[in-house]
Amino acid sequence: MAVAARRIGAETSATRTLILEATEKLIREEGYAAVSSRRVAARAGLKPSLVHYYFPTTDDLLIEVSRRGAAESDRMIEEAFASDDPMRALWGFFIDSSRTAMALEFMAMANHRDALRAHMAAHSEAMRRRQVEILGHLLGDRRLAALDCPPEALSVILAGIGRAIVMEANLGVSDGHEAARAFVERWLDQIAPAQAVRADA
Repeated sequence: MAVAARRIGAETSATRTLILEATEKLIREEGYAAVSSRRVAARAGLKPSLVHYYFPTTDDLLIEVSRRGAAESDRMIEEAFASDDPMRALWGFFIDSSRTAMALEFMAMANHRDALRAHMAAHSEAMRRRQVEILGHLLGDRRLAALDCPPEALSVILAGIGRAIVMEANLGVSDGHEAARAFVERWLDQIAPAQAVRADA
């Protein structure tokens, strides 16, 4: 006898959105270890069974919260690339501290949850490919050859420096940050003058 598939709530449901928002707030305020169906339900003003109805496992819930955050990051990157000064807007994205708390929590979670780690890795790789594609278009083969810096390396360098600044600042460390920011901004002035980038885009 066939076993009926478990029904999962619709993705457009307001209740589902409420659960996700409650989970995000719980992670920001108390950390990922506080996430459970009971705690999320209490925060959302719902019964725990409703959380399970929409998200049968904790991994399902956390992956969807991560997916929402990833979609927001994708949107911000596309906005940066569509701006009048895309290189500096991309740098601004990398040093934006508004997502720090969630990013740190999810990095910690990924160390303990294989499904979440796989999802985050897949999104990171897709985001990197998109950045490389656009950086190559913005700078062009000639400028990249003159720099001797492929777009893959440029993406990693900007993201790595930005991430280090943001994560250290979250700990209260600021030594060297002003100098690093100034260095990157001077470097961008040399490799991607704002007017030249707009002309190539």
